[in-house]
Amino acid sequence: MNRILGYLFLFILIATHAYGKTPTDSLLRELNKAMEKSAIYDSIKLKGIDSIKRRLPAVANNTTARFHIYQQLYNAYKVFNFDSAFVYARQLEQLAIQLHDPVLIIESKVKIGYVLLSSGMFTETAAFVNAIDATGAPDSLKIEFYLMKSRLYFDLADYNQDKYYTPDYIKRASTYIDSALQLIPVNSFEYRYNRGLQLFKLGDIPGALAIYPNLDAPGIGDRRLAVSACTLGAIYEAMHNTDTAIALMTRSAIADIRSSTKETMASYSLATLLFERGDIKNASHCIERAIGEAVFYGARQRKVMVSSILPIIEHERINTAEERTKSLLIYAAIVTLLLVALVVLAITVFRQVQKLKTAQRIITAAHLKQQEINNQLLEANKIKEEYVGYCFNINATYIGKIEKLKQSLEQKLADNKPNELKFLVNNINIRQEREELFTNFDRVFLKIFPHFVGEFNAFFDKENQVVLKENELLNTDIRIFALIRIGISDNEKIARILEYSVNTIYAYKTKIKKRSLIPSEEFENRIMGIKAL
Repeated sequence: MNRILGYLFLFILIATHAYGKTPTDSLLRELNKAMEKSAIYDSIKLKGIDSIKRRLPAVANNTTARFHIYQQLYNAYKVFNFDSAFVYARQLEQLAIQLHDPVLIIESKVKIGYVLLSSGMFTETAAFVNAIDATGAPDSLKIEFYLMKSRLYFDLADYNQDKYYTPDYIKRASTYIDSALQLIPVNSFEYRYNRGLQLFKLGDIPGALAIYPNLDAPGIGDRRLAVSACTLGAIYEAMHNTDTAIALMTRSAIADIRSSTKETMASYSLATLLFERGDIKNASHCIERAIGEAVFYGARQRKVMVSSILPIIEHERINTAEERTKSLLIYAAIVTLLLVALVVLAITVFRQVQKLKTAQRIITAAHLKQQEINNQLLEANKIKEEYVGYCFNINATYIGKIEKLKQSLEQKLADNKPNELKFLVNNINIRQEREELFTNFDRVFLKIFPHFVGEFNAFFDKENQVVLKENELLNTDIRIFALIRIGISDNEKIARILEYSVNTIYAYKTKIKKRSLIPSEEFENRIMGIKAL
């Protein structure tokens, strides 16, 4: 009986929801008009930013006033352009340190974490925000901090789509949302939105719809509308209510354009829905908009997502055009038999076919190139995923060791046993810890590149190949080039990691390259060509 009432309640919510009544075609026409005016909205945005910047010279000697102006510039850029937002967030941190204000320091760090997350730098974001201690911050700042951390794990779950890690990411994100909800007024828009998002991610769609805020409430604003309409569209998409999902995603995309928001998912999601419905023309417009927004803002994860569907939509668009052209050819051939005068038309159609085929070849070549870029991005993402997990695990291990050592030291101090304290400290084996660190690095690296040693040795004749000792995963020679393969090419960084001098690293690399069958200038390029599993 309760299940029947639940389904009835869900049906009533769907049937009475205002968004389902919005005509999709008229919304898409409104979206196209907004796209045509996009440059105007951006121009207004940039003029507003310039007006803020013009106030800076007047407060050159007033640190507090400059901090507030940088806050305004950060807020103007945070969903508009990553590079500028990041610059002003860093400047906010510097000024907060100068002011010796711990709350402002936390605020600036939260802002840095937000832009790192928005750009898709998940590894950097996780490392940065986990170092922030918001214990003494005011409630408003704690809310911002907890919601940012919840978004980090929701984004990781959406991006990875991994059956092992995704449930844990969602659980962590939900925990942080719970912390934020305890501080947000229950009847506020923010509470209803974030609670609805939480329930949706946890799979409770009826509960999410029941608490979700009214998007037509007065004073909601374009930014709020864009975010909440996009999330609600995802909820209806999960319910397979495509028309309502398209209407909501369209409203979100329009609001994004009007607010000059470039860090957005609406255009991409709308393109996907339109493509699945067979509306190739509008899907193509939206995906072009999505790639433009991702490039302008500098959102790495958005570029990967958009690039995965862009070639498919464009290929379908070309196929549709080619099928229409073939039909014209058939009709032209029939008419030509009856009327010789239409030969000119047949020639024109033939030329169009050739142009389309040429265009298709160009697009195919571009698709292959894009696919190569995608593979590189996916490989880089896999490396980041493995080493994020590695960093979390190794940090947890060392925290455990430090905690155990702290407890032992406290016990010895309490027992007044200084000699045992000295023994306890001398018992720490730094060399063993370093070797264990290298072993863990080697294990993670070989999980990603299991054939690295064999392919590395293929660059040398048999006499000069590296022979690993028993139970040795990698040695120093190979470990240097393993670091290069995952993107660490600077000699100073490699030297710091391996506890050598820069000259020693340089000497190692020179010696290895001289023994190789490959020219020295090509050696590192061949290393980068070794594929991950």
